[in-house]
Amino acid sequence: MDGTSLILGIETSCDETAAAVVRRWPDGRGEIVSNVVRSQLAEHAVFGGVVPELAARAHVAHLDRIIRAALDEAGVEFSDLSAIAATAGPGLIGGVLVGLTTAKAIAAATGKPLIAVNHLEAHALTARLTDGVQFPYLMLLVSGGHSQFVLVEGVGRHTLWGTTIDDALGEAFDKAAKLLGLGYPGGPEVERWAAKGDETRFALPRPLLREKRLDFSFSGLKTALRLAAESVAPVSDTDIADLCASFQKAVTDIVAARSAAALERFGNAFPDVTPRFVVAGGVAANEAIGAALRAVAEQAGAELIVPPPALCTDNGAMVAWAGAERFALGATDGFDVAARPRWPLADTPLERAS
Repeated sequence: MDGTSLILGIETSCDETAAAVVRRWPDGRGEIVSNVVRSQLAEHAVFGGVVPELAARAHVAHLDRIIRAALDEAGVEFSDLSAIAATAGPGLIGGVLVGLTTAKAIAAATGKPLIAVNHLEAHALTARLTDGVQFPYLMLLVSGGHSQFVLVEGVGRHTLWGTTIDDALGEAFDKAAKLLGLGYPGGPEVERWAAKGDETRFALPRPLLREKRLDFSFSGLKTALRLAAESVAPVSDTDIADLCASFQKAVTDIVAARSAAALERFGNAFPDVTPRFVVAGGVAANEAIGAALRAVAEQAGAELIVPPPALCTDNGAMVAWAGAERFALGATDGFDVAARPRWPLADTPLERAS
């Protein structure tokens, strides 16, 4: 479809209740018209992690208000929209159902097309909204639920090059923080303590580092951290700082080495293309990891693109933009589209749309 489109995006896959309105111009440029996010951190902090049932209940309680706020902030009504987009997976199934069912209801009531968005594709395409990145590019997604290298060659054209075989990186940070009695979410807490610590004190492993594949493994590192903590128990503040610093250093070395290998593979696959390296997900906000990735990209002669932190974590704008990209190519979905707790990026071809 040609012309300008105005898309409402709804995101409820985990513990953010979010809605946004995004405009896609005929030349492919994107504009965030509104972006409203309600975090549930306070509700889940006491449990040290996301409780799926509580998350779903919060989405039910707040989603209508969040959608209304997004429309008001954009100064539009449902009648002005071109289509309704919502995350249909992967994610916590209760939350996904809330958002997708709401989108179906809005689409049915207004006669607007429905677009079911893969949450991972929304992350993958965000850099095209913020930086106008051209295909192809390499994406590293590092978040609470995902750690993946993905080759992005187009809308619905994704190839998984590497993933975690156990914990996602954000999950590993959360578990490390919980092990050391720190707060939730764990990533910022570990980073804060690591700034005061000695990263060389504890010799923690770098799992899979010598293997050629681009997969991650963090469960062994988490176990090694526990054993290191037990070896100096009861831990002092100095011990905690040194443990966090050593853990963060190990993670940074793993991510940097894997990224260098992935960029080398990209260069071999596309020798005539300047490598473009997109990093997305909440863990991308970690300064030590960010510095390491900048160094890796510079050494590889690659352009590093990291969307603003608010667009690296879950939000409605990324869902609206993924919907806009699909809508521009004529892809919409029927009301029989199902919510999916698991949805591999490879299973997002445009041909699936009705």
